[in-house]
Amino acid sequence: MAARLSHGGDELAETHEINVTPFIDVMLVLLIIFMVAAPLATVDVPVDLPSSNAPPRPHPEKPVTLTIRADLTLAINGADVARDGLAAALDEAAGGDKDQRITLSADRAVSYGDLTAVMNSLRTAGYLKVSLVGLDGGGAP
Repeated sequence: MAARLSHGGDELAETHEINVTPFIDVMLVLLIIFMVAAPLATVDVPVDLPSSNAPPRPHPEKPVTLTIRADLTLAINGADVARDGLAAALDEAAGGDKDQRITLSADRAVSYGDLTAVMNSLRTAGYLKVSLVGLDGGGAP
């Protein structure tokens, strides 16, 4: 016994169109998820950090401070120094210790190129540990 399930020419026609309604629904759900999750990912968590019991690093008793004035003259610990005699004056002030940190402060009017030239002179003289001095707080624009 055989049965025929088809009723002749009543076949369902294939549709070649994409139904975008479910696609839009999924995109809206993802948009809502990202809108909720994004602010949560950037929130800073307030943390009360513990204090350190490490001893502070000792400062040198007699730091070597190199100052560049607005007129581009140099001074080591307040004493004027010629630019060509910088290496000898640093050796004298540091006691020949090339590992001693040199504290460099410059006037605001000194250009970046002039500051770099002095730092190159320090490197040529063998002083590679240089600290730059600036104002603390919002003094600069």
